[in-house]
Amino acid sequence: METSNPTKVTVETVVQAPVAKVWSYWTEPDHITKWTQPSEEWHAPRAENDLRVGGEFLTRMEAKDGSMGFDFSGIYDEVKLHETIAYTLGDGRKVDIAFVDQGEATKVVEIFDAESTHPVEFQQAGWQAILDSFKRYTEAS
Repeated sequence: METSNPTKVTVETVVQAPVAKVWSYWTEPDHITKWTQPSEEWHAPRAENDLRVGGEFLTRMEAKDGSMGFDFSGIYDEVKLHETIAYTLGDGRKVDIAFVDQGEATKVVEIFDAESTHPVEFQQAGWQAILDSFKRYTEAS
């Protein structure tokens, strides 16, 4: 478990797509496996998502060369269609995501509790890279 006052880290982007499309691409496993990677060296071969309060999610993230991999998983605390998703990761850290409808664009803001193993800047860069991958995938599809 992390400390009771973890560092909060924010990453955000504006996706040039309506909120309904952004929500769908963010939450459907067929889409999740296509954008959940921080770089071309990584991929997400599997995703499961039970999008409801108390539901669980799991995304398997692996280096394409097979050198490492991990399960990114947790339980949903809050789900408001096209607005917010909040969840708790397996190690107790919290994540809050806001989807801000801007008409033909959607602002996505993620706030997550940093873990204590890696520098905060490293974590922020990794989460931002995945969010940037989501933006590229959603806008191109």
